[in-house]
Amino acid sequence: MTADFAYIMTYVNRRLSMNVLSNLHHFSNWGLLALRLGVGITFLVHGSQKRAMWRMQPSAQMPASMLSLLRTLSIAEPLGGVATVVGFLTQAAAAGFIVVMLGAIRLKMTQWHKGFTGEGGWEFEFLLLVGAIALLFLGAGKFSLDRWLLRI
Repeated sequence: MTADFAYIMTYVNRRLSMNVLSNLHHFSNWGLLALRLGVGITFLVHGSQKRAMWRMQPSAQMPASMLSLLRTLSIAEPLGGVATVVGFLTQAAAAGFIVVMLGAIRLKMTQWHKGFTGEGGWEFEFLLLVGAIALLFLGAGKFSLDRWLLRI
């Protein structure tokens, strides 16, 4: 009797799990919303932290070209982050994020000689890159201004 009960419970559990998992695609717009919020808020916060660059002067440690780039990012990243959170021009913002993250990863690998993991590693930038690539291909989803205003 115990073996039969275990078999039945295993069968029911598998059927239930498969039914639940096979129907999750109906909630993909909620997944896109979660992805947009995660990526957008991260860029909003990290871009806003770069505002301090406006008080700095060029130096040996911070050449004028790098300072100029960081100042530009202090505007572009928060704007892209807000746009991504509300789902407005999401794919354009994602394309910009991809360029920024490729640059950040390149800098960490070639100039700072950092590995993927460890102190100062580029795994965080890689994760944001992958999220931005997903948004570029998938778009903002149903719960977005893109869908409401632009019908995309």
